[in-house]
Amino acid sequence: MEFYDWIQCIVSAVIFGILVFVFVGRVMGVDGMSMLPTLHHNDKFVMSNLFYSPEYGDIVVIKTDAFGDTPIVKRVIATEGQTVDIDFDTGVVYVDGIPLDEPYTNAPTFAREDFRGPVMVPKGHIFVMGDNRNASADSRSNLVGFVDTRRILGRVLFILLPAENWNGKEFWARIGPVH
Repeated sequence: MEFYDWIQCIVSAVIFGILVFVFVGRVMGVDGMSMLPTLHHNDKFVMSNLFYSPEYGDIVVIKTDAFGDTPIVKRVIATEGQTVDIDFDTGVVYVDGIPLDEPYTNAPTFAREDFRGPVMVPKGHIFVMGDNRNASADSRSNLVGFVDTRRILGRVLFILLPAENWNGKEFWARIGPVH
């Protein structure tokens, strides 16, 4: 291969990479502990907003007025038209009267914040919560409340670079799709 062929190959790869990250996905980081145990502080993940419509269980990146330019990462609990209620005595979250099976949380939901339920999610909005329920500013709080779907930057696809030490077993085990 001649020099110019190499240059053309490298430039094409760089342009392709830029197009993928601009139109398909971007690398972002987690700031805080509200998504433990699923996402850790300083984890790097790939997010995409291509052909996306929020569904229960998705982990999304959102913009809120309360946090300014800093996007926050939360899990979708309910979408428009659904009713959310929380039994703070048992820590169980209900959507449309059905208790959620939430193996991704690190503890039952006991932190009330400003929540007074049951509440119905308005049209064009979602109800989000952090997986670390008792240390998360989310839709239970007046700071976040219902999230307008136009404020969703994208859905978290997979962990690209965990915050753990490179040579630890947990580091390699955590790379991959997020559930």
